[in-house]
Amino acid sequence: MSNVLSAVAWPYTNGPRHIGHVAGFGVPSDVFSRYMRMAGHDVLMVSGTDEHGTPILVLAEEEGVTPQQLVDKYNAVIAQDLTDLGLSYDLFTRTTTRNHYAVVQEMFRQVHANGYMIEQTTKGAISPSTGRTLPDRYIEGTCPICSFPEARGDQCDNCGNQLDADELINPRSKINGETPEFIETQHFFLDLPALAGALGEWLDGREASGTWRPNVIKFSKNLLKDVRPRAMTRDIDWGIPIPLEGWEDNPAKRLYVWFDAVIGYLSASIEWARRLGPGQEDRWREWWNDPSAVSYYFQGKDNITFHSQIWPAELLGYAGKGDKGGEPGEYGDLNLPTEVVASEFMTLEGKQFSTSRKHVIYVQDIVARYGPDPIRYFICAAGPENQDADFSWAEFVQRNNSELVAGWGNLVNRTAAMIAKSFGEIPRTYAALPVDDELLATVRGAFATVGANLERHRQKAALAEVMRVVGEANAYVSKTEPFKLKGDDERERLATVLHTLVQAVSDINTLISPFLPHAANRVHAVLGGEGEFMPMPRLDVVRDLDDDSRAYPVITGDYSATPRWEPRPVVPGTPISKPTGVFTKLDPDHVVEAERERLADPGSPDPDQSA
Repeated sequence: MSNVLSAVAWPYTNGPRHIGHVAGFGVPSDVFSRYMRMAGHDVLMVSGTDEHGTPILVLAEEEGVTPQQLVDKYNAVIAQDLTDLGLSYDLFTRTTTRNHYAVVQEMFRQVHANGYMIEQTTKGAISPSTGRTLPDRYIEGTCPICSFPEARGDQCDNCGNQLDADELINPRSKINGETPEFIETQHFFLDLPALAGALGEWLDGREASGTWRPNVIKFSKNLLKDVRPRAMTRDIDWGIPIPLEGWEDNPAKRLYVWFDAVIGYLSASIEWARRLGPGQEDRWREWWNDPSAVSYYFQGKDNITFHSQIWPAELLGYAGKGDKGGEPGEYGDLNLPTEVVASEFMTLEGKQFSTSRKHVIYVQDIVARYGPDPIRYFICAAGPENQDADFSWAEFVQRNNSELVAGWGNLVNRTAAMIAKSFGEIPRTYAALPVDDELLATVRGAFATVGANLERHRQKAALAEVMRVVGEANAYVSKTEPFKLKGDDERERLATVLHTLVQAVSDINTLISPFLPHAANRVHAVLGGEGEFMPMPRLDVVRDLDDDSRAYPVITGDYSATPRWEPRPVVPGTPISKPTGVFTKLDPDHVVEAERERLADPGSPDPDQSA
């Protein structure tokens, strides 16, 4: 057993999450975390909502509310979305807690004390029409390196290079299209050149491990070719104050949202430990200071820079491991990421997701209409694991109907129905034939194959293997034809076949449970089980640990009852009743047509899901 940190990307509080978001960070991290718990590891899965930065100010102004009111609103929405999907966070919190502020400021102070946070004069953008500062992420123009026409003022998403807004060709404001003016301003920069050697050594080690996805390690190493200091403060009044004398009380200077957001993995771990109660406050160190602990960071590919360069550089600077030396602060020598697990992008019906153009499917809508199982299954079977993927309603319905309903659901239902009709309980086994032993051996063998794929973040291959075994179990029914074993002299053979079949179904349910925890609990009940098979998250409202006047929702849960990743014998005599369907078949013509109309007209009514 080892300590495993699942560090899940922090969704931004500028609206509900859509399925493209959760395909990148949400479902993959949960499948991995659930499996690792089943494999006997001590998993700490943390995240929260990212609540600072200019987009919040702009949106709050549009909605006529304060930034805090805006993030309170969407923090609650997002936490509900992710709970409904069954994402098993140990703690899903937020970046506006006093605990997070304190952790971020401690990190900044020590990185600065070690000499890796340097003060420089740079050019800041001003909106000519309002006189306000214009953050670099709100400036767009042509990249001076690769000529991509929609590069941002901090980075080009096409070539991945870091940029300054005044370097863009024909810069323009994304808010109103005007050309910004540039003035001199003072900021703190993370001295990436002084940390480049340590970063390169770490990345060389990660490449040698052979575990990182090739595109992620290649992109990460390319970032070091033109490394330079990167601004870690901003001219903005919504964010964490800079914890240095002469800066802390400046109302227009704050820490960069991306400096504080990645520190959330650490601050959430600390908050989790503090919430355990007296004597447990340092439990977080088991995942952060123990060199044998491992950590996996889940996000979309657009965030690789911040997780394979900026965050590791902050950790190295905090520990004093760059060219300038230094010593760790009170948090000690913090572990660098074991792996950055970055997914590719998902499109929707062949086009990019766009909330502004209403070309989007929100998590809350798809879960309300179809439940969490079909979308979790689609993401695992056809999501953007290692290449861009497209979500189409036709494929969504097809996979639900042919794979979940006709494949897995049908196997569960007819197994339970035959047992309920013939015995009313799980029968004992008698003399097994080779065909029986072969099926059980196939199912048992899948634990090693599926588990190995899940450990390496190959969830498509893992789920494909599970569904192959489902096919083998369905073929077993065709071979043995238990529905024809009706004579008294065939009673023992019928019992053996149905015992073999229910054993296979029970173990396949274990294999598929990290992917479909909600359905796994229903299958568990169909097979006569009591209680939850896979523990589910809960949404609690808690008080801020350092400000009792503030309350907010968190996702948490007790996952200690997670079943082990192994076959478990079914118990003869367990009552089995006539089952109801585990999954719902969808009318392909009706659902696809209705949902495509909804995309064209977001005000159209819900499609009927009673089919």
